Amino acid sequence: MNFEGLDPGLAEYAPAMHSALDPVLDAHLNPSLLQNVELDPEGVALEALPVQESVHIMEGVYSELHSVVAEVGVPVSVSHFDLHEEMLWVGSHGGHATSFFGPTLERYSSFQVNGSDDIRQIQSLENGILFLTKNNLKYMARGGLIIFDYLLDESEDMHSLLLTDSSTLLIGGLQNHILEIDLNTVQETQKYTVETPGVTIMRQTNRFFFCGHTSGKVSLRDLRTFKVEHEFDAFSGSLSDFDVHGNLLATCGFSSRLTGLACDRFLKVYDLRMMRAITPLQVHVDPAFLRFIPTYTSRLAIISQSGQCQFCEPTGLANPADIFHVNPVGPLLMTFDVSASKQALAFGDSEGCVHLWTDSPEPSFNPYSRETEFALPCLVDSLPPLDWSQDLLPLSLIPVPLTTDTLLSDWPAANSAPAPRRAPPVDAEILRTMKKVGFIGYAPNPRTRLRNQIPYRLKESDSEFDSFSQVTESPIGREEEPHLHMVSKKYRKVTIKYSKLGLEDFDFKHYNKTLFAGLEPHIPNAYCNCMIQVLYFLEPVRCLIQNHLCQKEFCLACELGFLFHMLDLSRGDPCQGSNFLRAFRTIPEASALGLILADSDEASGKGNLARLIQRWNRFILTQLHQDLQELEVPQAYRGAGGSSFCSSGDSVIGQLFSCEMENCSLCRCGSETVRASSTLLFTLSYPEGSNSDKTGKNCDFAQVLKRSICLEQNTQAWCDNCEKYQPTIQTRNIRHLPDILVINCEVNSLKEADFWRMQAEVAFKMAIKKHSGEISKNKEFALADWKELGSPEGMLMCPSIEELKNVWLPFSIQMKMTKNKGLDVCNWTDGDEMQWGPARAEEEHGVYVYDLMATVVHILDSRTGGSLVAHIKVGETYHQRKEVSEGVTHQQWYLFNDFLIEPIDKHEAVQFDMNWKVPAILYYIKRNLNSKYNLNIKNPIEASVLLAEASLARKQRKTHTTFIPLMLNEMPQVGDLVGLDAEFVTLNEEEAELRSDGTKSTIKPSQMSVARITCVRGQGPNEGIPFIDDYISTQEQVVDYLTQYSGIKPGDLDAKISSKHLTTLKSTYLKLRFLIDIGVKFVGHGLQKDFRVINLMVPKDQVLDTVYLFHMPRKRMISLRFLAWYFLGPKLFHLCFP
Repeated sequence: MNFEGLDPGLAEYAPAMHSALDPVLDAHLNPSLLQNVELDPEGVALEALPVQESVHIMEGVYSELHSVVAEVGVPVSVSHFDLHEEMLWVGSHGGHATSFFGPTLERYSSFQVNGSDDIRQIQSLENGILFLTKNNLKYMARGGLIIFDYLLDESEDMHSLLLTDSSTLLIGGLQNHILEIDLNTVQETQKYTVETPGVTIMRQTNRFFFCGHTSGKVSLRDLRTFKVEHEFDAFSGSLSDFDVHGNLLATCGFSSRLTGLACDRFLKVYDLRMMRAITPLQVHVDPAFLRFIPTYTSRLAIISQSGQCQFCEPTGLANPADIFHVNPVGPLLMTFDVSASKQALAFGDSEGCVHLWTDSPEPSFNPYSRETEFALPCLVDSLPPLDWSQDLLPLSLIPVPLTTDTLLSDWPAANSAPAPRRAPPVDAEILRTMKKVGFIGYAPNPRTRLRNQIPYRLKESDSEFDSFSQVTESPIGREEEPHLHMVSKKYRKVTIKYSKLGLEDFDFKHYNKTLFAGLEPHIPNAYCNCMIQVLYFLEPVRCLIQNHLCQKEFCLACELGFLFHMLDLSRGDPCQGSNFLRAFRTIPEASALGLILADSDEASGKGNLARLIQRWNRFILTQLHQDLQELEVPQAYRGAGGSSFCSSGDSVIGQLFSCEMENCSLCRCGSETVRASSTLLFTLSYPEGSNSDKTGKNCDFAQVLKRSICLEQNTQAWCDNCEKYQPTIQTRNIRHLPDILVINCEVNSLKEADFWRMQAEVAFKMAIKKHSGEISKNKEFALADWKELGSPEGMLMCPSIEELKNVWLPFSIQMKMTKNKGLDVCNWTDGDEMQWGPARAEEEHGVYVYDLMATVVHILDSRTGGSLVAHIKVGETYHQRKEVSEGVTHQQWYLFNDFLIEPIDKHEAVQFDMNWKVPAILYYIKRNLNSKYNLNIKNPIEASVLLAEASLARKQRKTHTTFIPLMLNEMPQVGDLVGLDAEFVTLNEEEAELRSDGTKSTIKPSQMSVARITCVRGQGPNEGIPFIDDYISTQEQVVDYLTQYSGIKPGDLDAKISSKHLTTLKSTYLKLRFLIDIGVKFVGHGLQKDFRVINLMVPKDQVLDTVYLFHMPRKRMISLRFLAWYFLGPKLFHLCFP
């Protein structure tokens, strides 16, 4: 609201207005309004004003229902209907806020917002109310407690705010910029420059931001960039108010006259479709406020400051008969607002009174308001007061019940122990940004907590209490925490407890008693571990990926093949996908899709893991499909062309996962367009309004799947026949089904979760009826009755009741292609029998049976931020490869939770308790899938990788070479010795904390990257001469080069300035892989850590590590320095270690 051009005397409110309240009422105040009002000495009204019983409200016509005094004599500056509750908020020129409940305007709360400035705008949010003053933004609870207080610059003069979404706010004023505030972090995120200063009113539609300026202009700005798209010069003087509805923009304001500013009785109306003015609307009042009140028509309410209100259509003529008069107590109306339901109007005047006009006797402010929380009545005991200022006051006056029993506070010392409150861990953001000077660390304040306040929590609610424990606690361990009773221990997020020895003394066998390999979770973006396991246990995918090799430096298919090879070699020891994730972080598409998480977001669990892993699932299938489509076989890697899968340009990933479809678009003119396409996965599409039907309608998973595959939807699309966009019916028909059916569940909201929960309940009731016979609909089925059914005397094959709970997903589904391009989908059980054999069914009848192979679920755990786990049915070939037992022919379901692997019952894989276990991804595979593909793996790495190669460094040719590459007659054989040493650089510093006893606890180890790898001949005429001395080029930021240990200096790894023999990590990795596959034995000191950082799995019989070779039981490890001094003697020692 702009008050320029008004009488200056209206803005002067004399102090006598307040002081004269006690003896004499203001002359403008209607005495009939104050008959039940109680005034305190400062002149504040304490009770609402009831309406007399004679007031009659005519339906559909606005008339006054109630009036109330907010603050006597202090003008109302702003009014606002709460968008979430049945409340009206009023702000005064004195900085005081008052709220009234319901149409009776019962006073709910009243508190001071600012001591000196007036409240200029109010905005209601779900958890509180935003108040804007001149240079202050305050967020307060509805009861008056401060949530945050954001101080702006003292030079700011703010007038308007606009809530663009649930967490973003725009603030504008008389300065030449608009601020964007993030309500989650309470920080300024953007500052937009405004060409025309003085933004006093802001509105928003789905097309534009509208900014009203004091100069009389209205600018239309882009929703994303905030750039001016269009501008209307509405009034020559100043703008008073404007509103937007549909395609119409209506404005009112002041025009310049010779005597000054005068209120313009013409409303300027603009058509937003053509971006031009239409016929101005002449009204019969002096417009100061206007609002669209779209009920049956788009009518306008125009309000003058003298209290006149007129309704008219924006494109019609104003009728003087549509004017009614508001009776303000003061001379002027200062504010006006319309409720969200359009049933109530609120007016505030210059004497502090609020008038509520409605069109019905019992109006509601919002279409769907939540219940308002009221304070409990104060229960005051009738005990006599005690004067605590008296030193001789006897404490015996305090009544205490007489008892002869031992008091609870009289606890024996033998049964009690001191429990000091431990210091909470340091914020991860502080540790990440900390810079050390000596032993003192400095870091900027992340402002996540209040100043000088540290929240302490008890063990039952502290999410970090286990970080102080020095004893590794198994998720299948000893004690159960009360607040974690919902999430089963094996499903909780597992963490590695680091000691001063790192991982050497961590017992991974405690979490994994199988011979399958888990994956370590401490690497950035390791949330995809569960999906890597799913792809590994798909036998055709495992063989295909390991047969692939190309020349690209960062190829996800190559890195995934190297990781699968490590999983094959492991005998229960965990692996890590550091090289795969390193290549993953370099893919631009992954960053564009938001798949790269920051360390802080991953640690705090801010990201939506369910959506993240589903996007990652689509991304990895698409990326592998593209990587495997290349026809060219690099000359350096000639063995890559020998894949037994595919020799043409077609991708086997496409053969496995791709589903060929026909997309038909039918226009209402009759024109039909058909185009062929393919997809690698499907997304579940749930029935609309599924959560509104509380009767429990049965809906099979097969029906939902068919609806999702054969999707039919109405949408706007271009029609070539009509030559314009027309409503079209788009349908999808299946031409060819995939061998592996991948489904993203898309359970991203409460609506989908309720649908799964409801269908599981219906399936549970149907299963009980199936196994127990006919049961009365009104009879509850007792657990004891069920136990009788499962007894030996009853039904022997009856499953337990726990196995049937929370189950909606079938283990098998049958899909049949019909002749008219249709698709039949139904649930399939082992008891069903097809009328034809499987082979004949596929060939002649187009019938396929898919078996559930894996489910990926999102574990909701507020303690850790959640995690992702996988249930995978491991086939017999994997068991045979790991030699679990002789002649293995069975399949088994396992739970894969990072490095925790545990066999589970098959029913657990399809049980989803939506309170903590939410399905994300499903994998179904065709029966007898492996028989259709050649599953032989031919190692694509050949001896040519060890031959001489060019360096990436430009200056390397000018320097002396430090190694002699192997010749063809020097190729290593099985059992040959090779000396190996590796040097590393640090990418991320270690995160640790000091305990109160002075010991150091590692929270997160330092992230290392290999920088140099050297291999030395162990036999032959050139024994002792290196044949590999590669410096590894890195594109990631190096924090510490560790020069005093590694000898690596800044610039050695930069291809532009390095003088070393620089190669890619993939090139050197292939050399080491060839040496491992050929069967050489590596000799070195501390090779276990070297291979871990390089990300290699080497069989133990191929490693001769001097750390363990000269280690005595129960003694410390011996350093290389001491071994060199002992075996080489002092003279040679000083040559090696100067």
